[in-house]
Amino acid sequence: MPEWRMKSAAAKPGPEAPTAADAPVAPAKRSPVKKQMEAGSASKHQPQDVKARIHRLLLERLNLSNLDRMDRSEVNRVIAAVVRDLLEQEAIPLNIEERDRLISQVLDEIFGLGPLQPLMEDPTISDILVDTYSRVVVERNGKLYDTDVRFQDDRHLMQVIDRIVSAVGRRIDDSSPMVDARLPDGSRVNAIIPPLSIDGPHLSIRKFKDDVLSAEDLVEMGTITEPMIDFLAAMVKSRLNILISGGTGAGKTTLLNVLSSFVPPTERIITIEDSAELQLRQPRTVRLETRTANVEGLGAVDQRQLVINALRMRPDRIVVGEVRGSEAIDMLQAMNTGHDGSLTTLHSNSPRDALNRLETMVAMANLNLPDRAVRQQIASAIHIVIQLSRFSDGKRRMVQLSEVVGMEGDVITLQEIFQFRQEGVDEDGDVIGRIRPTGIRPKSADRLKANGFSLPASMFSDLHAATA
Repeated sequence: MPEWRMKSAAAKPGPEAPTAADAPVAPAKRSPVKKQMEAGSASKHQPQDVKARIHRLLLERLNLSNLDRMDRSEVNRVIAAVVRDLLEQEAIPLNIEERDRLISQVLDEIFGLGPLQPLMEDPTISDILVDTYSRVVVERNGKLYDTDVRFQDDRHLMQVIDRIVSAVGRRIDDSSPMVDARLPDGSRVNAIIPPLSIDGPHLSIRKFKDDVLSAEDLVEMGTITEPMIDFLAAMVKSRLNILISGGTGAGKTTLLNVLSSFVPPTERIITIEDSAELQLRQPRTVRLETRTANVEGLGAVDQRQLVINALRMRPDRIVVGEVRGSEAIDMLQAMNTGHDGSLTTLHSNSPRDALNRLETMVAMANLNLPDRAVRQQIASAIHIVIQLSRFSDGKRRMVQLSEVVGMEGDVITLQEIFQFRQEGVDEDGDVIGRIRPTGIRPKSADRLKANGFSLPASMFSDLHAATA
């Protein structure tokens, strides 16, 4: 359901589409606003106060249930006309630009996300972070910036949060003070309210991008180097199992989307996510998403259940958006039983830490497997670990590409194939460095060659390393 319909979802459809004349307008009333302005208090009215009062008067005059059945452009026209009429009646001194801005804000309050709507429409913003009603922060190009966006108070912020969660059939209150949800456009939302958040409600929105970045885009951004595109493509097409590791906002999902673009379109891919973010373009893609419990605490479906079910759906590859719990054991078993070429991500600080975390997640399944047996499963299932990091200049870079080469005793052995070496910071604060090969020829090179990918030895020589 479009956002502008959220407010009036309960409207009953009529036999014919109504027109502007079908939206009943109550008779104009003499409002306290006009009395105050006549008393000489016009200069004391803040923009937020004006908007709130106009919003309230608008709701008094319009029948929103009829607006629900009208075209969006017609709704905008009707509401804009009423707002202009109210401004004239209240003798509020606004110029044309201020009036149009007020109309837009009122529309956002009724059908959108209030003060956040302009931020949602800004393509340069990737994250919107509401740190209490009086402070809204956004992320652009990996860096955080303060904005002048404000809510009136906690109640105003809660109205927007309620609108978001109710639109997806969820609720947030004292008994359920945390919510993860997804907006109709695919953006991911997290909200947390008192008593869990001490200073008031908090809202975080990770915006969904329609344009999927390509491998060439990552090269231009400095995430990877151009020679590595052939290597990454060869690994995916040769069906190596790849684990992408990194911190929050390091670009794991972006790289996962890029790697998945190298999967042949003839293969059947099943994606499993906690909150759907992947944007695979292959025609034979099946998307699965977990489900939280309903208000009675029933009906939850976790990632492990989806991984088990996916194995019954004849997948060529399984892509787990982020492995975070007991589903790790089922994913590893799938990788070891004919579903090679699978991809996943997890939060970790290094390739070694990523494998250790994977081992911990397997233990969460309570299967009481010996440590060595678990490590053997990991060593045989995972072929490549790619480590990503976000640097102080906001750029996301691949800092390590390591290959799992087997076991030595009870320890999983890794060898670095590529690494990022930071050489300093320039006067603008940009990190100076380059991704370079370590000089080690990967063990998987023979498998790549068997699949028709003969990579030059110079790719793995530091003498021919490309700068990032």
